[in-house]
Amino acid sequence: QVQLVESGGGSVQAGGSLRLSCTASERSVRISAMGWYRQAPGKEREFVARFDAGTASYAGSVRGRFIVSRAWNTAYLQMNNLKPEDTAVYYCNADVVSGSGTREEWGQGTQVTVSS
Repeated sequence: QVQLVESGGGSVQAGGSLRLSCTASERSVRISAMGWYRQAPGKEREFVARFDAGTASYAGSVRGRFIVSRAWNTAYLQMNNLKPEDTAVYYCNADVVSGSGTREEWGQGTQVTVSS
């Protein structure tokens, strides 16, 4: 089973930047799309950004500040001008394609904390 390994989380002051990475454990696996979600304490998991077939999409709350990109089976999330409301656990998401169809895989999550 493919695992998604995330890195790059941490603590930063408001206005700072962080870059998250997510790499699939198997290089040969086919992944059709990769994206990022986040979950703040007491809130539901929400969509952040996605890179699918060369097209990036963003939640309104991060558009213009975050940049999602992908290199083979690694996804990146460059987060600029971070705000305290960006504090959350960030999860990588991938659509893994196999002979039996497409399944969704999730990373273990990485904490991002933004202080004011």
